[in-house]
Amino acid sequence: MPKISSNEFNLLLQQELQWASDMGMRLEQMEAGRALMRLPYQASSTRPGGTISGPHMMMLADACMYAVVLGLIGKVKLAVTTNFNINFLRKPMQTDLLAKGTIIKLGKRLAVLEVSIVTSTDDELVAHATGTYSIPPGGE
Repeated sequence: MPKISSNEFNLLLQQELQWASDMGMRLEQMEAGRALMRLPYQASSTRPGGTISGPHMMMLADACMYAVVLGLIGKVKLAVTTNFNINFLRKPMQTDLLAKGTIIKLGKRLAVLEVSIVTSTDDELVAHATGTYSIPPGGE
């Protein structure tokens, strides 16, 4: 069972990560070691060529990793990204994006994660991200 609920995480997005809330980003499902987040399509998130911008997909992937980490360690606001890598695999359609995050390894001070991003209309992989989060000592 996760140490923070989907509702608690979405409230955290509204209160602490205003940029995510402004984009309509929300956590849809959470279980221990896994999270599913949605980024609603907005015309303002497209770039020339009609594709959803890379920075928007990066923000979605990073927020999904944060959800996975907090689901495992609880509401630790100062858990932060220390490494992030993303591969853009195909041009996403102009529709909502879904990020499916999973834990690879959880240690005392570091968490290693991966996120697969797909469109809401099919399950074709759009981007794949890996990252590492630093966990503060004592869960501060």
